[in-house]
Amino acid sequence: MKRTAIAVACVLFAGPALAQSLGEKTGVNSALGVAPATADFVKEVAISDMFEIESSKLAEQKGNAQEKTFAQQMITDHTKTSSELKGLVGNGKVQATLPTDLDSSHQSKLDKLKSANGKDFSSDYNSYQVSAHEDAVSLFERYAKGGDNADLKDWAGKTLPALKHHLDMAKELGKAPSVGQSK
Repeated sequence: MKRTAIAVACVLFAGPALAQSLGEKTGVNSALGVAPATADFVKEVAISDMFEIESSKLAEQKGNAQEKTFAQQMITDHTKTSSELKGLVGNGKVQATLPTDLDSSHQSKLDKLKSANGKDFSSDYNSYQVSAHEDAVSLFERYAKGGDNADLKDWAGKTLPALKHHLDMAKELGKAPSVGQSK
């Protein structure tokens, strides 16, 4: 019993030192509408940007015309947000560590895209884009409302409209209008 109590205490006290809080990792914060900690927000944004850029580079090669156009926009916009985030962290306004690699979840999605072609590629890429942008909109909304770093909170609020637009665009992937229909 003592060992269990000590182990639990160690986990609780080590929480801030872990790469990501349990609430953010499990989705509890999102479900409750709780703002992520600054370190969690920075990590999630950096990984999301890396995934958007890398998956969209694949879409430029393997995607259909609609996906290629979307992918070019994602590469441009997420390179910009990635650069802005690096600037905020680099100038000392935000105390956080930027990850340099994808987490295992995003890496496995990227690996799946690398081996997929045709309709399989399109199906996976399109669903990943919708899911990634839904997560990003939630993350940015929560941080913009309740984040604890004023500069990062302001940036999240300014970036949010573009992410909502990306989500709308992602939802249209694969929905080419039929003959006689307009968008």
